[in-house]
Amino acid sequence: GKTTLARLIPRLIQTHSNQLFIDGKPIEQWPLSQLRKSIGYVSQNPFLFSNTIATNISYGVDNPTNKAIYNAAEWAQLRKDVEEFDLGFETLVGERGITLSGGQKQRATIARALLLHPRILILDDALSAVDTHTEEAILGHLHNRMQHCTTLIIAHRVSTLRHCKHIVILDQGRIAEEGSHQQLLSQDGLYAKLHTRQQLAAELETL
Repeated sequence: GKTTLARLIPRLIQTHSNQLFIDGKPIEQWPLSQLRKSIGYVSQNPFLFSNTIATNISYGVDNPTNKAIYNAAEWAQLRKDVEEFDLGFETLVGERGITLSGGQKQRATIARALLLHPRILILDDALSAVDTHTEEAILGHLHNRMQHCTTLIIAHRVSTLRHCKHIVILDQGRIAEEGSHQQLLSQDGLYAKLHTRQQLAAELETL
């Protein structure tokens, strides 16, 4: 259900009219090309082309500077990894990104979305393959640099969501709870139980 909702925003799938609004305007009234140019979408299954890392990051952007590409990679916590490769950003990525690890592929597609400077950024479970330290750094950059961007984050880890202004919990395809991190913890519902369970799992991993 979560991915279905995310795919409705760029109209990758359609819903009935007057059900989804952007800035108070039904989504179907926005020109499709304008709508999609305003959205940076990072899916849970990152897709990379058989080309250089720089070309993969800059896909969809006309004539980006090297500095802009490097900055986007920095914000996605990818730059350091890439600069350790012999050819750096000119490293060729194999078919579907086979040269890179799962976390590096996710960060490359995040960098691609950030380079667009979108009005709406959608991260569909896009941090699942990175560790919590890297996740925290990426979310910190998003918070500092995407002030004028609406960001929709879909995740299973509470750590990914705790700084969000508004959190919606889906259960069996329906909204079960919503509110801020602190509000949801105080309700002692699904979110609070998930938070406790994940904290315990993290503590056990450090033993």
